[in-house]
Amino acid sequence: MNESDAARRTLPLLDLTSLNDDDDSAAIDRLCGRAVGSLVRVAAVCVWPQFIAQCRETLAGSGVRIATVANFPAGALDPAGAVAEVQAAVTAGADEVDLVLPYAAWLDGQRAAAGELVAACKQASGPERILKVILESGRLRSADNIAGASRDAIAAGADFLKTSTGKTEVSATLSAAEIMLTAIKQSGLRVGFKAAGGLRTTMQAAAYLALAEQIMGPGWAAPHTFRFGASSLLDDLLADLGMARASGPGNKGY
Repeated sequence: MNESDAARRTLPLLDLTSLNDDDDSAAIDRLCGRAVGSLVRVAAVCVWPQFIAQCRETLAGSGVRIATVANFPAGALDPAGAVAEVQAAVTAGADEVDLVLPYAAWLDGQRAAAGELVAACKQASGPERILKVILESGRLRSADNIAGASRDAIAAGADFLKTSTGKTEVSATLSAAEIMLTAIKQSGLRVGFKAAGGLRTTMQAAAYLALAEQIMGPGWAAPHTFRFGASSLLDDLLADLGMARASGPGNKGY
């Protein structure tokens, strides 16, 4: 796959993301402008919950979905708090919620409780919204842990498995992606995959697409099954397609 082909395949899979501590309404306006810039249509924007309504208004009619985060980034074992965040996001108009698995509790042996939190949040999000469960694979570390957490999240009702918050020292890796995609394949269920954290180049994205094709089959990677969580990746994609940079400065992507 050459760079222009990879860029063309990646653009519609992009969750254009801004989860910076200093985000304000102007930054979110710039993000939305990039999401629907000239010749660009990404899958979604992913923002802090307080910006959902602004994105909903700004992107109305564009086809770009609105995603937000819950239990983020720490992944606390607090079912009531996580459910309240998901319910608030849905009420504000989010189409998708990226929920952090209580990975520390899971590693501490509280696996059933972690799964129950995910299941409760899926019930709160309802069948019409996509729940992406962030495993924080860099903190799970071992292949057995990543595989086990993947299976538990799928069993609890995850619509997507997502690698990382982008807030830890190790984010998305191809080795973790392979384990997660294999768990999805083995489940036989309609579960998607999202790579997030540290993705900045078209050829990095191409490697994940090739891996997904190898495990899940040709054509599996589509917006309803596969996402990249990033913003800095967009500039490289546009450059490889010979397009001008979308309006607005880049954001730190997760």
